[in-house]
Amino acid sequence: MMKILGFLLSLLLLFNWTEPVFALTTQTSNLNNNLTKEELKQQDKLANKAFAATNKGDFAVAEEYWTKILEKFPNNAAVWSNRGNSRVSQNKLEAALADFNKSIELAPNVTDPYLNRGTALEGLGKWNEAIADYNHVLELDPDDAMAYNNRGNAEAGLKKWEEAIADYKKSAEIAPNFAFARANYVLALYEIGEEDKAIREMKNIIRKYPQFPDVRASLTAALWAKGEKGEAESNWVAAYGLDRRYKDINWVKNVRRWPDRMVTALDKFLKLQ
Repeated sequence: MMKILGFLLSLLLLFNWTEPVFALTTQTSNLNNNLTKEELKQQDKLANKAFAATNKGDFAVAEEYWTKILEKFPNNAAVWSNRGNSRVSQNKLEAALADFNKSIELAPNVTDPYLNRGTALEGLGKWNEAIADYNHVLELDPDDAMAYNNRGNAEAGLKKWEEAIADYKKSAEIAPNFAFARANYVLALYEIGEEDKAIREMKNIIRKYPQFPDVRASLTAALWAKGEKGEAESNWVAAYGLDRRYKDINWVKNVRRWPDRMVTALDKFLKLQ
């Protein structure tokens, strides 16, 4: 559940489409054995406030709450990782790396901090280092769908599209309802010239998830480039109504990190070319 929450938060708030995992004690409960019931209650109360702030997009406030927890409970690896996520959301990437490093020091066999550190490394354009973290996650848990998706994102950053496609596909096979991996998969297919296959898959995703703005927007671009303007415009109405950021080509290219061919296709649609 916490991993699903983490990915939804990345979808709604972080927008880099790489999975950060928010979790308090799911994998680190052993670190809390020496806490009293009152201390655990206090920790959970602050954590709930941090999660609430994160849901609202108040990442600086969330960071403050995580910091307060760490002042009292400095040995909780999950809290270090969660504070790192709040810092990633504010583009404090170097500070986030320090938090993830501390989390890994405290819990070297837990997957979440490596996933989250990979997110920060991607933000810094350190694709190979991010891939190394995702590889380590997969050594610890070979069926981690998020790690495959994230590794695909880092491989996409290196323009290694075949490797990215394989990882997105594997992610979706492990977690069939993981629509975000499928969205990344179709973008990569389009990038290597498999337009028709990508469009078919986009339509399949939309049938199951009609409120998915990223796929609505990418289908808009792909259909427009193919000359199917009426259907493209229909999908754009839905995409823009769900998320207006897709009108900002700079955001699509540098934050959402669409591949070049899809960015070009959407730009032509927006300019009615």
